[in-house]
Amino acid sequence: MEGLSVFGAAIGAGLSVIGAAIGIGKIFASAAEATARQPEAANEIRTTVNLPLFLLEGVAIISLVVCILAVVL
Repeated sequence: MEGLSVFGAAIGAGLSVIGAAIGIGKIFASAAEATARQPEAANEIRTTVNLPLFLLEGVAIISLVVCILAVVL
């Protein structure tokens, strides 16, 4: 059973990283498009993008920690 839990944790870690990468990519793509449409609002767009970015990175890190704990414990 030990090998199966390691395999499951590896799959979970991979999926969480892929999901976070897709989410961050969509956030920045939308921000770049919005900045291209309204360059004068670039500062407001940048500050609006920061909070979801930090939250998404935090969720990805927590999911990786959970996967590591699943292997260790």
